[in-house]
Amino acid sequence: MYPQCIREMMSFRDLLSMKLAEGDVARVVGTPNALSAVLAEGAGFDAVWASSFEISASRSLPDASVLTMTEYLAAAQDVQKAVNIPVIADVDTGYGGNLNVAHMVREYENAGITAVAIEDKIFPKTNSFYGSKHSLLDIDEFCSKIRVAKNTQRDETFFVVARTEAFINGLGLDVALERCNAYIDAGADAVLVHSKQTSNQEIIDFIGRWEGRAPVIIVPTTYPDWHVDDMAKLGIATVIYANQGLRATVSALSDTYSRILEEGKTTAIEDKIVPVQRIFELQHLKEWKQLEQT
Repeated sequence: MYPQCIREMMSFRDLLSMKLAEGDVARVVGTPNALSAVLAEGAGFDAVWASSFEISASRSLPDASVLTMTEYLAAAQDVQKAVNIPVIADVDTGYGGNLNVAHMVREYENAGITAVAIEDKIFPKTNSFYGSKHSLLDIDEFCSKIRVAKNTQRDETFFVVARTEAFINGLGLDVALERCNAYIDAGADAVLVHSKQTSNQEIIDFIGRWEGRAPVIIVPTTYPDWHVDDMAKLGIATVIYANQGLRATVSALSDTYSRILEEGKTTAIEDKIVPVQRIFELQHLKEWKQLEQT
C-alpha cells in the first residue's frame, strides 16, 4: 500500500451490496500473505480470502487447528494493511466455544477486518479435502455461535458468513438446507456452501431450493470448469478461488529450484521470473524512500 496515499477501503458488506445490485458475482482469491494479496488486488480481484489452509501451508503446518487465532489474525491483518480491497478472514470454527468466538470477533474487527467466515465443524477441525469424516457441531450450538458473533460486533458493517460442511460430510441437500436456514435465522449475513464433488450439481440443487434467503458463497476447488458468468445467472453472490494461488506458487518454486540445481546457473529461468525492479515496485520502495525527504 502506498504510505502517503491510503484510500478509504470499502467493507465487504458494501462491496457485496454493490455487486448484487449489478447482478454480478464478487470475485475473491485466497492469499496467505501481504505480497500475494497485493498481486491479487493488482489483477483486479474484488476481495481476498485469508485462507487458513494457505496460511497454515505457508508455515509448512497442517490446516488442522494447529495455529492459534493470534497467528491467523496476524496474517490476515498483514494482508489487510497491504491492500485497499476487503479481506474475508477464514476463522475455521471460531477457535473454540462461544467465548472464543466473541473474542475473535472483537479482535478481527479491531484489526480492520470487515468479514469473517465460521464453519460448523467441531473444534479442532481438519481441512475439508482431507479424509472423509468431518464431524459437525449440533445445529443449535452453531446457531449460538452465530448469535454471539453478531451480538459482539460493534460496527454494523461487520459481516459474518456461516459456512456449512454438510455436503463435505455427505449429509445431503436436506441437511444443508436445514442448517443454512437455521444459520440465517440466527443472524448470519450469508452462507458458504462447500462441496468436494467433481461437479457443481450439489450447489445447483441447493440454489434451486434456497429461495434467495441470503447471499450464497461458493468455493469451486473441485469443479473448476464452472464459469463465473453462469454463476451469476444462477444467483451466486461470491466465488472464492481459495487455494489456486498457493498451488501455483508450489509448482513455480519447485520447478525454479530444480532447474537452478540441475543446470548450475540461472540463465534458463531468467526470462520466466520478474526482475528485481518489479519486487521494488510491489514493495512500494520508491514511495517509502520519499518519506525520508518530508
